[in-house]
Amino acid sequence: MTSDEYIFGLRAVLEACETDTPIQKVFLQKGLKGNLFQTVETALRQKGIAISYVPEERFRRFKSQNHQGAAALISPVDYVDYIEKIDTCLQQPKKAFFLILDHITDVRNFGAILRTANSAGVDAVIIPSSGMAPITSESIKSSSGALFSTSICRSTHIKDVIYYLQGSGVKVIAATEKAEQNIYDEPLDEHIAIVMGSEDKGIHPSILKLVDAQAKLPMLGKVDSLNVSVACGLFLYEVVRQRL
Repeated sequence: MTSDEYIFGLRAVLEACETDTPIQKVFLQKGLKGNLFQTVETALRQKGIAISYVPEERFRRFKSQNHQGAAALISPVDYVDYIEKIDTCLQQPKKAFFLILDHITDVRNFGAILRTANSAGVDAVIIPSSGMAPITSESIKSSSGALFSTSICRSTHIKDVIYYLQGSGVKVIAATEKAEQNIYDEPLDEHIAIVMGSEDKGIHPSILKLVDAQAKLPMLGKVDSLNVSVACGLFLYEVVRQRL
C-alpha cells in the first residue's frame, strides 16, 4: 500500500470527513489527546467511519509525512447510499438483485467477488463500514476493473440493511453450510439479496437469525467447504440461471 492512498494529519482528516471524501478507515495513534483529536474522533464516529487505534510504530513507514498520528485510508470509489440504491432498483422492470458481504477480509477475495457480481448483473454490493477488506490496488486488480462499474454501498450495521430490504419486499437468503436446503431448491425469481460470510467465521449468527432463508451448496467430495469467492459465484449464477 502506497502513501498516496492516504491523507495525513488531524486537520486534513477532519476536512476530508466533513467534505464527505470517501474514507475507508482512519488510523489514529494510541495515546493522542487534545481538543482537535477529540473533534476528529467525534466527527468520524458521527459519519460511521471505522477507526483503528494503533501504536506509534505503525506510523514509521510514513515518517516523511507530517501525519500527527492520524492517517485516513481513502477509497478510489464513491460509495452509494444503500437506501437510495435499493429504492431505485425496486422501481426497475427487472427483479432486483443485491449481494451483502458480511466482513470479507481478503482483498483478493473481495476483488474476485466484485468481478463475479458485476458479470452476474448484481445491482449493488453492500458491505459493512468496518471489518471489511479495504479497496486497494490489489482488490482493483482482482476485480479486473469491475470495482469501478459496480455500485458499492456501506452501512454501519448490516442488520439495518437487511431490515430495510425485507421491509421493501426483498427476500434475503444466507449462504451457509449450516443450511438444510440446497440453493438449487430455493426459488430465486423474485427480488433477492444473497448474504455471504467471512472466510473464517462465515455469517454472524445474529444475521442468520434475521434472514428469510438459508441455503447451501451440495458438497459431494471430501472437501467440506469452498473459497468464499468461488462459493459466491455459484450462488449468484444460480440466481442468473433461474431468471433466464
